[in-house]
Amino acid sequence: MGEGRFKTFSIQYKDSDLWIGIDPGSFRDQIPAFAMKQLLLIRNELEQYIRFHPSFATSFDPIQCKPGAPAMAVAMSAAAKIAQTGPMAAVAGAFAESVGRSLQQEFSVKEIVVENGGDIYLSIQQALTLVVYAGTSSLSGKIGIEIPPQLSPLGVCTSAGTVGPSVSFGKADAVMVACRNTLLADALATALGNMVKNATDIETCINAANDFPGILSLLIVCGGQIGISGSFPLKPLASDYFNNE
Repeated sequence: MGEGRFKTFSIQYKDSDLWIGIDPGSFRDQIPAFAMKQLLLIRNELEQYIRFHPSFATSFDPIQCKPGAPAMAVAMSAAAKIAQTGPMAAVAGAFAESVGRSLQQEFSVKEIVVENGGDIYLSIQQALTLVVYAGTSSLSGKIGIEIPPQLSPLGVCTSAGTVGPSVSFGKADAVMVACRNTLLADALATALGNMVKNATDIETCINAANDFPGILSLLIVCGGQIGISGSFPLKPLASDYFNNE
């Protein structure tokens, strides 16, 4: 993320684990506590809704929200309808964007990055390179995507069939999707990731992504091969970033 560019901290509640970076000039001592308060608020609202409507948490297909649903559930449902996934496919991106926007509104933050399990909301004023983690793939840590500031705020979300605890019906090492809407990026990363069973599916997946005009950039890593489309520059890195850390 650029050493020295952000002042960072983490907040955790149950299985939500957010890494937050804020430009040092905008950072205030009360920001971590405020971020934690926002996380608890949105998490508890969503859990309360799921308690009475459990299918929202278990469905792999889009679901129409019931009257009185919290705003986050409605937004997750809308993203899932576009991506044709269950609403929980957008939950990590939803939390990242909600906490990030709340901090921007409360503290007039200039630059912010909120990462939640590989799903990122960011708002930046200078270009930022994100390094792609793809598990044990030979390409993991060797590819960077440069995010242009004029396209932020936006979401950059990654789904994988070989990495992490999230449900995927595919076998990709990484399917990264960038959209202006973080929830949509999260749901689409899941939907497109489900399509990639082996490296021969990369081209098919990229072609399928053309049906979603909201995608700014798409990157797929599977079987030692890579596919990319969209407007973000790809930056090969000299060494394996993650193994060097």
